[in-house]
Amino acid sequence: MSERDAARIQSGKDPDHWDERYLTELYAALGSIRNADEFSRFFEDLCTPAELRSMADRWRVAKLLDQGLSYRVINEKTGVSTATITRVARSLTYGTGGYRMVLQRQEGEPSE
Repeated sequence: MSERDAARIQSGKDPDHWDERYLTELYAALGSIRNADEFSRFFEDLCTPAELRSMADRWRVAKLLDQGLSYRVINEKTGVSTATITRVARSLTYGTGGYRMVLQRQEGEPSE
């Protein structure tokens, strides 16, 4: 059995059905949303409650890291795992700048 067949069986999905344009289309759909209420409605339809909680947790962690809190304090304050805190911290430091851009916008600072 090839690796590809094994992946298909394991995931239940055919990797041939994925196309990067689906992600591009999702980004375009997100760009068409006009306000927080529309975002809420779209995300509640798009995501499971667990996915929404995970994204909210990561956003909360990003804000706390930006305030300079330690991983231990963030873990105690939020209950979010240190693995997730580490992933968010890595994105803040080495990621594409998305967290930083939105954090600055929310603080009223100009973003690049």
